[in-house]
Amino acid sequence: MEAYCLKCKGPHEIKDAKEITLKNGRAATQGKCVACGSKVFRIGKST
Repeated sequence: MEAYCLKCKGPHEIKDAKEITLKNGRAATQGKCVACGSKVFRIGKST
């Protein structure tokens, strides 16, 4: 799964992806950028 990295300014794969639930009950995926190691976030279930 890919997410947009704000530091690299482009889409990259998510490393160490984990599913989380937001306060409003929606599913999201959180992990680290494989290129720079910063935190990336994507709303929606991981596939």
